[in-house]
Parts: sequence; structure tokens; C-alpha cells
Amino acid sequence: MSDEPPDPVPRTWLNRTFDPPRARLAKWLHPPARTRQDLLRQFHEAERHNLIDSDTAAMMEGAVLVSEMKVLDIMIPRAEMVFIEADATPAEFLPAVIESAHSRFPVLDVKHERALGILLAKDLLPLAADPQQPFNIRDALRPVIFVPESKRLNILLREFRLSRNHLALVIDEYGSIAGLVSIEDVIEQIVGEIDDEYDVEDEAFVRSHRANRFTVKGRTPIANFNEYFHVELSDRQYDTIGGLVVHEFGRLPERGDEIEFAGFHFKVLRADPRRVQLLRVMRTADARAGGSPIGV
Repeated sequence: MSDEPPDPVPRTWLNRTFDPPRARLAKWLHPPARTRQDLLRQFHEAERHNLIDSDTAAMMEGAVLVSEMKVLDIMIPRAEMVFIEADATPAEFLPAVIESAHSRFPVLDVKHERALGILLAKDLLPLAADPQQPFNIRDALRPVIFVPESKRLNILLREFRLSRNHLALVIDEYGSIAGLVSIEDVIEQIVGEIDDEYDVEDEAFVRSHRANRFTVKGRTPIANFNEYFHVELSDRQYDTIGGLVVHEFGRLPERGDEIEFAGFHFKVLRADPRRVQLLRVMRTADARAGGSPIGV
């Protein structure tokens, strides 16, 4: 008998060699991408060849594109913020806290012009045991973080992680409070919407921002879009505004693609290989008056 070790069993079946998934993916990512669009196309190609699933492709795309998005694109505008007045009593602000089910609340002055801090819902638990006990809201405040509307989301996410903050107030070019943004809002741009038991199915299909700009979810029913903007777009062929936009393009648009129809200027903020997820919408007249023609 020979003392030599046997030859390793080849990874073959019917004369076919099977590479591990990492090796197969590496083949599709070669040659290396030189632009973001090259990289996104490679993700889609890898999905078409079943090297990664659609959810993974969407997350990889989101991780790349989040560096191009700004706080202004995803923030909750000031008009929709749930906040607490510094001089309010527990009896006055607790109903709003309970109804919203949020975990953090900005505390503003009486004129709603200055933020004093952030109140955590867990700091209100002592009131559950004894609603009549003395409570000074200023003693429970945490520091507030301010970010400009123009900050890139990838930078904001890194700052959230380093500071261990989950919420920031957004200020406009004049230093006024324009809205708020949370770490969950940023993460959703990468992994998709994170729904929990407190989310309402049709909540916040449309969000209003400064300069007559709106962000609209692709899954917004056309009936809801019509009601919000007081228009009469047809929903006989398509149920959602995302489906209608895809029809107008004549193809599945990519992030950054823009189109005008029915008196509106649409810009795709987020899309995956199957559907449009988020749109920036302006009325055509407002878009042109604001110096935002297609291509900008």
C-alpha cells in the first residue's frame, strides 16, 4: 500500500465545477466598477444570475446611493413633528406622547422657535406610577443635535453611530427649525421600510418640504395622490403613483431619473430592480420657477 495521501475529491458533478458563491460573485464584479452606475449595474446583473437575491441587491444599492442623498430628502418636516412645549404640564403633553408612540420628543420653547433638548419617553415612566408627583421637564432633557438640510445621509449615519444619538433636528439656511430626522429614517434608505406594530398602513404617503417640494412613496395609491394634490390622475390602468411613473418612462427608471407629466416634475430618489420606491415631486411651474429643470 502506498503511504501517499489520496488526491482531494474534486468539486465536480457531471464534469461541472462548482465555485463557492463568493467566487462566482467576484467573477461578475470583474473588471472593477469605475462609477457608481457601473457598480449598480453589476448588482443588478448578479441578481439576474441568482448570485444574490433581490432584497440583498436592493440593500447593496441603498448602501451605495445613501451617500448621494441629503437630509432634506427624507426629513420629517416641521409641520408634521410631534414635539412638547417646555412649559406644558404632564397632563397636557402625555396624551400626544401616548398617541404618537415615539420614543424621543423635541422640547421647544413657547414660540416654537428654539429647541431646548430631547425628552425620552422612558424618562416619563415614573409618572405612570404616580401622575401627581412633581415633574420638571427641564431636569429630564437630553442634549439636542442639529444638522443642516444639506448634510449627506452617509455622514449623518456615521455621526449618529459615533455620538449614539438617534434623533437630530434639522435647520435651514437661516438657522430655523425645518424638521427632524432619525437614525431609523436613514437606515430605511438602505434596508427598506421598517414597519412596526405602531405604523399606520397609509401614514405619510406624502411629505411636504420647503420650496413646495414633496417626497412621495412609490406605493402611494393614485387616489391618495389625487386627494392630496387636488388633481385627477387616472387609476384605471395603475393603482400606485410608482406604477404610473414607470409607465410614463416606458421602462423601470433608475435613481436620479426625472420626468414631467400631468403638471408635475418627478425625480426618482430610490428604486430597486422591481419598482420605484420614493419620488421627489414638484408642480412643474414651481420646479421651473425654483431653477430645478430636469437634469438638476
